[in-house]
Amino acid sequence: MLTKSSTELVRQQNSSLVLSALRRGGPLAHTDLSVLTGLSSATVSAITADLERVGILERLEQKPPTGRGRPRVLFSQRRDSGYIIVVRISSDTVQYSLADYSGTLMDRFEEARGTSSGAGSAAASDPKAFCAAVVAALDRLAQRSRLERRQVVAVSISSKGLVDRDAARLIWSPIFGTAEIDFAALLAGAGWDATVVLSNETLLVAQALMAAAGRGAETPPALAALSLGHSIGLGIARQGRGGETEASAPNFGHMLHTPDAGLCRCGARGCVEAAAGFYGILRKAFQVPSDTIPAKFVPLAEMDKIAVSARQQNRMAGYAFREAGAALGHGLARLISLYGAMPIHVTGLGLRYFDLMHQSMEEALALSHAVRIGGMPAIHVVQDEPGLVFSGHLELALQVVDASILSARL
Repeated sequence: MLTKSSTELVRQQNSSLVLSALRRGGPLAHTDLSVLTGLSSATVSAITADLERVGILERLEQKPPTGRGRPRVLFSQRRDSGYIIVVRISSDTVQYSLADYSGTLMDRFEEARGTSSGAGSAAASDPKAFCAAVVAALDRLAQRSRLERRQVVAVSISSKGLVDRDAARLIWSPIFGTAEIDFAALLAGAGWDATVVLSNETLLVAQALMAAAGRGAETPPALAALSLGHSIGLGIARQGRGGETEASAPNFGHMLHTPDAGLCRCGARGCVEAAAGFYGILRKAFQVPSDTIPAKFVPLAEMDKIAVSARQQNRMAGYAFREAGAALGHGLARLISLYGAMPIHVTGLGLRYFDLMHQSMEEALALSHAVRIGGMPAIHVVQDEPGLVFSGHLELALQVVDASILSARL
């Protein structure tokens, strides 16, 4: 019995390698799959035959360029094998996306927070109303594509804050504070059988960046994603011993910076976010008392005005952004001291003000012993945070879909 179980496990693992290669490389032939996965040609042939038999793969024929000879047989995923829904919870909107088994986006819509419908109005601050809006939106997304709930294999949800990934439970968030939301129980109670995956948003960014780096010439052993905006997020992706990506999301925004940084949305004083988040910059620019209760949401138009003022040499506006940069730099210095040197990828809405923070961030980093010895880490600006978040969702959720489909059909 043990031998049979081990054989089944190996077969599923090898099948997952083939599916992952197809997702990265598009339609591929046996020889391509063998090279990309490291599996023998015979093993690949057996796997593709099994996956085709149970309806996970389909074969395509590619005619030779000359028009002569036998067509080249390529394999790709059957797009209708299963579907995933991606839910991205932001400070001002909730975005819902539907993708098929190949990772192709099929449908998407957003519901604004603070409006009269969907995840807005009362749902903007009331967890119960928000949960009801989420369930209604999932039903609407499925109905728009004429899908039954059973066809949706995974629902992948992301938010800023602290999450329990194993239980799909939101523990703390900038939006709902300490009001916990159990998404697995929520969807099960609403009649959804899909596997629920909950992730910190910036962890997904780091995951996507590492996946993109893996398709390049050289994959770094580790990298960090720093998200700037209403909240401050950090994700770390590292290569495991077996080549797999290990991602984590330290509670960077709520790490202590300095006690006089002011009151944070988490209720503590002196967090990195209390100085570097939008509300912290707003508070410093207008010399608001540091114990003022932070705003849950600062309109970009208001932040843009402060930035214009700073670029016009307004003393307090410029000081606010420099203090934000210093808080980020000191936090990143601690990160490097703990985890070692790694490239830093900066993303998020706050990138539009990064020119006002970059210098003070590097100056704070340079004070660190680890940076003085090892040198300044490479700092990259990455504009498309929403695209990275979606890619990170697909990376994780499709792995869940693979495992679910393989266990059910093989």
